[in-house]
Amino acid sequence: MDAVVFTEPELGSSYEQLVTAAQLAERLGWYGFFCADHYISPTQRPNPPGPVDAWTTLAGLARETSAIRLGTLMTCSTFRAPGPFSVIVAQVDAMSGGRIELGIGAGHFPAEHEAFGVAFPSIGERFDRLEEQLEILLGIAATPDGQDFDYQGKFYKLINNPALPKPAQKPYPRIIVGGRGPRRTPAIAARFAQEMNISYQAPAAAAESKRRVEQACADQGRDPATLDFSVTLLLCCGQTQEEVRRRLSIVERQMAKATVYRGLSDVMRFAAVGTPQAVIERIAAYRELGFSRVYLHYRDLPDLGQLELVAREVLPHLDAVTHERARSGRRT
Repeated sequence: MDAVVFTEPELGSSYEQLVTAAQLAERLGWYGFFCADHYISPTQRPNPPGPVDAWTTLAGLARETSAIRLGTLMTCSTFRAPGPFSVIVAQVDAMSGGRIELGIGAGHFPAEHEAFGVAFPSIGERFDRLEEQLEILLGIAATPDGQDFDYQGKFYKLINNPALPKPAQKPYPRIIVGGRGPRRTPAIAARFAQEMNISYQAPAAAAESKRRVEQACADQGRDPATLDFSVTLLLCCGQTQEEVRRRLSIVERQMAKATVYRGLSDVMRFAAVGTPQAVIERIAAYRELGFSRVYLHYRDLPDLGQLELVAREVLPHLDAVTHERARSGRRT
């Protein structure tokens, strides 16, 4: 089971902090290092120095690391026009030597869009736009060299796009779709994705979400076995119970003013909290349901000791080949 560090730079992180954490994660054998694509979080106001841009950050990390997988969870499609974004993805993938993964979603936080002057259409229109964006990204990548790409959709029109540059990975970087929607999200994942991410759900609810996506695959004539499933869990691990309580209290203070926060008991339902053995058992519950990757949501970026602890005492128990695969940069 692949283990990925998932960070929220919009809470207030410097690029230097992110580089340090990513390089450490690579040395320790984590499979991936992913960033949220937000400028404001629903759970906390940014702290100084403020947010960073996810794809600018990935470009830097691509040159500062050599093996670890890099990506977004999730790129907010409302922030990116698909034509220029195709250039960004291809360029950053080339800069990384083919280690970029594209998690992408329709966007969900209206206050963030208002704060930065970005249009926030209805949910139906956002999903329609997302489908067109994915058609464009994949269409540009599939266009033979020397030929132009044209596209006419409801929301986007491209004329004589040069279909360059091409990403390093063929046919395209891994596409990850995530969300809890009962209809559109499963259908989009079944059509476009190599991975479906189910975030912050207890095992029983995650299993039901997984079942809906598998049914969407079957409805579209796709073998559900060709789609990987991942889960995102809030991470709070300590060597002792006292260390766990200390780290958990930091998370609780961070989330105390969040409009979506309903108390610590609510967080615990979708968290990997406790000593290393407790975290192993929590993750194992999802592995038994058929999830092959876990994103461990790391909210306290300066606390690098937690990365070291999990790498040393949790990762070796998730998958016998996780460390070697991460160090070599191989995909499975």
